[in-house]
Amino acid sequence: EYTIDIFFAQTWYDRRLRFNSTLKALTLNTNMVSRIWIPDTFFRNSKRADSHWITTPNQLLRIWNDGKVLYTLRLTIEAECLLQLQNFPMDTHSCPLVFSSYGYPREEIVYRWRRYSIEVSDQRTWRLYQFDFTGLRNTSEVLRTGAGEYMVMTVSFDLSRRMGYFAIQTYIPCILTVVLSWVSFWIKRDSTPARTSLGITTVLTMTTLSTISRKHLPRVSYITAMDLFVSVCFIFVFAALMEYATLNYLVGNKKPPEHNNRKARLVMPSFTTININNIMHWPPEIEEDDDEDPGSPCLEGKECERFFCCIEDCQTGMWREGRVRIHISRLDSYSRVFFPTAFLLFNIVYWIAYLYL
Repeated sequence: EYTIDIFFAQTWYDRRLRFNSTLKALTLNTNMVSRIWIPDTFFRNSKRADSHWITTPNQLLRIWNDGKVLYTLRLTIEAECLLQLQNFPMDTHSCPLVFSSYGYPREEIVYRWRRYSIEVSDQRTWRLYQFDFTGLRNTSEVLRTGAGEYMVMTVSFDLSRRMGYFAIQTYIPCILTVVLSWVSFWIKRDSTPARTSLGITTVLTMTTLSTISRKHLPRVSYITAMDLFVSVCFIFVFAALMEYATLNYLVGNKKPPEHNNRKARLVMPSFTTININNIMHWPPEIEEDDDEDPGSPCLEGKECERFFCCIEDCQTGMWREGRVRIHISRLDSYSRVFFPTAFLLFNIVYWIAYLYL
């Protein structure tokens, strides 16, 4: 709803009020209002309407000698304005003020707008903290009801929401929280307390921001633009935490390498001596084989072994085709590129879609 203070003026002709005089117009006391006929105009979408009575009734009644009547009064009206918040807080609205005759159908009373009949006060005196006034429109239409057809007059006030407050309270904190969650990608993977505490802190921060962003909104059943942004930010923060859990599971808890400690075998052929210049030569011994590659146990026993493999194992050609070649221990390096790039692309699509489309 919104509150508006207006000077409401109506003009009509009443042949019964014609008079012959040197005066072209008479300004009557407000007590005369109840003695003449006036239109039974009411505001159809008002929840409350008050007239001003201090220091005297804020009314004007003027009659011209040809029977023309001017009746004005000052009103403060609380009117309904149905808001569609799918694009909140980049939304625009058109708030109407609708009035018509209460009892006279179109056959008995017809409303018409005068040219330049709507005047707007200086916008610097308007108290619109969250909106910018972009213009107004006046229309008329015929409303068909069971009691007859009525002329309905509408003044629409076009408003666009200011984003400054929501950018400071929600958008910037969400973006900074997402960026903060990426710090864990530069922390060593064996620093479990540091990375875990950072991930949990950012998730809780996003939960708090999500609650605050919905605090001043009505409980609508659809998703607003701010809900979408906060939800995607929450997904990025949660994914950063799960990235470390995945890395720790696949790499941090892998099986220790099993060394093949085979004993060296000495090949002792039949003892043979060869005397050459009184120097005895013995056949060479087979040295102990301690330099065997223990192999890479990167994903041994893991369920994901069907889909992923370490680079070293993939290169041996022993893995089936279709598996993704990814170096699990370099998951942090991949995340340093993937997360910022994905978040940047999301922001480009988001702001273009809601601001320009």
